[in-house]
Amino acid sequence: MNEVNQTPAPEYIQSPPPPQERRIPVPSSPPRVTYAIIGITVFVYLLQMASEFFLEGDLPAYLGMKINAAILVGQLWRLITPVLLHGSFMHIGFNMYALFFIGSGMESRMGHLRFLMLYLVSGFAGNVFSFYFSDANSLGASTAVFGLLAAEGVFLYFNKNLFGARGKKALSNIITIAAVNLVIGMSPGIDNWGHIGGLLGGLVFAWFGGPRWEAEGIYPLLKLVDRRNMRDAIIGALVVIGIFSAIAIMKFLS
Repeated sequence: MNEVNQTPAPEYIQSPPPPQERRIPVPSSPPRVTYAIIGITVFVYLLQMASEFFLEGDLPAYLGMKINAAILVGQLWRLITPVLLHGSFMHIGFNMYALFFIGSGMESRMGHLRFLMLYLVSGFAGNVFSFYFSDANSLGASTAVFGLLAAEGVFLYFNKNLFGARGKKALSNIITIAAVNLVIGMSPGIDNWGHIGGLLGGLVFAWFGGPRWEAEGIYPLLKLVDRRNMRDAIIGALVVIGIFSAIAIMKFLS
């Protein structure tokens, strides 16, 4: 019968303590574009309320919301201006909170101009999808916010080796949040086609132009380098614009 040896192993062959987690500084910068978008959107909403009070009608919404009949006669700005318009205080409050919550981190990782491109092409994609699949009038920044959500998921997928288990958990959370909100979007009065389009637009943009980080250097002097540049972001934006412009043209032809 084998006996268990209770004698402790010599110090030099005992298991070493687990290594400390190596942390690499993450690029960051103030989310100025996020703040600017929130500020402009809130200002436009104040104009909407002032119009309701003084003119007894929402003139900014009338001029800028997604109205299919108006787009079909040439008012193409309505494929992007709805991201600045909202129907209620709760509507703008929820969208601006989501924009701040998701956008602050995304802008730090993507840079100011690339983040602005992501926001605009996501809003455009969402409104085009709504234009094609829904005849209902619509407005709101959620088309662009869903694009940010998709871009965050793509970022975590591309950089999963850097984040390990935490990255996989975060990606799972992003997918869950998107799925839950799409289910909620099936409720009456919500333009879920716009959400789906924004999600697809953000996904495509981030796939071609989103950050792909690599660690360079020797620990503890490691740093993260983005292998993507502005050229990749422009390609991503052009791909989104090309795909969704084709969808819009199909609507005109039909």
